[in-house]
Amino acid sequence: MTFIITILLIASALGLLSLLFKILKTPIKLALKLLVNAIVGFLSLVVVNLLGSFIGISLGVNWLNAIIVGLLGLPGVILLLLLKYLL
Repeated sequence: MTFIITILLIASALGLLSLLFKILKTPIKLALKLLVNAIVGFLSLVVVNLLGSFIGISLGVNWLNAIIVGLLGLPGVILLLLLKYLL
């Protein structure tokens, strides 16, 4: 009898784990996408500041720029450059 209860407990635990994975799959994908955008944006911001110093282009690293670059990635850096030098 305990063998059957053990099998039922394992099966229900696997079912709950599967359900939890299905529920959390979309937020995890979104979090990974934001993380990749943030990394790419940060690296492009560093490259712009390093290489841009030769021609006079730079972007300050502050909270607003960090949020824009973190959310948008490389397009965020381009947007900040356009805003800084066109406005």
